[in-house]
Amino acid sequence: MGEAYPFTIEGFYAHLSQGKLMAARCKTCGSLVFPPRPICPKCLSTDHEWVELRGRGRLLTYTVIHVAPPQFQPMVPYIVGIVRLEDGVNMPGMIREADADKLKIGMEVELVVEAGETPTGWPTWPKYYFRPVRKPGTEV
Repeated sequence: MGEAYPFTIEGFYAHLSQGKLMAARCKTCGSLVFPPRPICPKCLSTDHEWVELRGRGRLLTYTVIHVAPPQFQPMVPYIVGIVRLEDGVNMPGMIREADADKLKIGMEVELVVEAGETPTGWPTWPKYYFRPVRKPGTEV
């Protein structure tokens, strides 16, 4: 399936463009290598396999960006956070569909992959963000 993709950030985004959040798993020591790299940082093996991650986790930390580079100015203010995925790896990303004053460290979030235009001068990788997991009868 995904073995044709290299264990690089380009391979990661190729899977993401298909709606799959993937990491490399080292076949030697079993470590998840995320973001994927061709060499395991724990045992230096190059023997990996692709594994699909669930795309859900908990918010570890976040910040609200008020001063942004030109490509992101139309989005100001926006939220960027680090999410600890259920699979045990940390992943950075924008947090959307939530008010900053209602975010809580430890809250459940889920990954959303969206199609759309890539700003000029940026790689043509698919975009993703996290949003709070909505429980019935709650608002964020």
